[in-house]
Amino acid sequence: MAFEHRSVLLDEVIENMNINPAGTYVDGTIGGGGHALAIVERLTTGRLIGLDQDEAAIQAAELRLAPYKDKVTIIRSNYSEIKTVLSSIQIDKVNGILLDLGVSSHQFDTPERGFSYREDAPLDMRMDTRNDKTARDIVNEYSEMELYRIIRDYGEDRFAKNIAKHIVQAREDKPIETTFELNEIIKAAIPAKVRATSGHPSKRTFQAIRIELNRELDVLSKTLDEMVNLLLPGGRLLIITFHSLEDRIVKDFFRTSENPCTCPADFPICVCGRKPKGRIITRKPIIPSTMELEVNKRAKSAKLRVFERTSEN
Repeated sequence: MAFEHRSVLLDEVIENMNINPAGTYVDGTIGGGGHALAIVERLTTGRLIGLDQDEAAIQAAELRLAPYKDKVTIIRSNYSEIKTVLSSIQIDKVNGILLDLGVSSHQFDTPERGFSYREDAPLDMRMDTRNDKTARDIVNEYSEMELYRIIRDYGEDRFAKNIAKHIVQAREDKPIETTFELNEIIKAAIPAKVRATSGHPSKRTFQAIRIELNRELDVLSKTLDEMVNLLLPGGRLLIITFHSLEDRIVKDFFRTSENPCTCPADFPICVCGRKPKGRIITRKPIIPSTMELEVNKRAKSAKLRVFERTSEN
C-alpha cells in the first residue's frame, strides 16, 4: 500500500519555522516526508535530519526526498533518541525541530496495523514493529485496574470502569484477538443512548491503548527539555498535537521554559536561579483553516505550538 499522509498545517509550519537556508533542521516524525520536503526545498547549504520509528514511513520519506539526498539524512529512530542520533552524525545544535505527533493516515488506513476500529484486524497498534509488545498483550494481560487507569487517563472515557470490567470478563472465555472483537466488548459496556449520540464507542479506548503501548505521552514529556537544549539561539521547536493530553503537556512545558522561576510572587527578586530558555511564539495554538479542513477532515483536532530558544541557559 502506498504511503499516503496529508501534511497538516503545512503552510503554518513553514511560516513559523523561520527557515535559514544554511541551517540544520530535524523532522522528528518524518512520516511520508511532506513537511520535510517543504523544509528541504528552502535549504541551500543547509541540512535536514529525518527520524521515524515506522519502517514504512522511512521508506516513503527516502523515496520522496531522493532528489535532495545530498541535503537529507534519514534514520529509523524514535525522536526520544534525538540527542544520541545527532551526536552520532556530529551535530551538536540545530536551527529547528518539528514533531507531528499521533498516528499517520497511512497507519490508520493499513488494516493489518490494527490502529483503526473501523477495520477488522489483529490487535497490533505498534508504531515501531520491532517491538514485541502489541495491543493484544495490553488487552489480554493488564489487570482490570490497569485497564481502567489507561482508558480513564489516556482515553478520557467516562465509561472506563465498565469497559475495563467487560474486557476482563470477555477474555475469561478466550483471548481477545481482533479489533472487531474488542469493538463488540466496548459497545456492550456503553449505554445504547450514549452510543447513538457520541460517535464511535471504541474511539477513546483505542486511543488509550495506543498511547499506552507506544508510550506516547511519556516519551513526549521526557524529551521536550532535551529538544529545547539542542536548539541554537533563535532556533524553534514546533509541535503539532492531535488531542488534549499531548497539547497540555506541550503548553505547560513551553510556559515553564519561558518563565521557570519558582520563587513566591511576593519575593522582590528571584533567588531560585532558574533562567528562561526562550519565548512562546504562539500564545494560542494555530489550528487548521476552514479551507484545509475541507480537504483533510483528519486535521480537525490539530494544534500547532511554537517555542523559540533565546539563550544558552
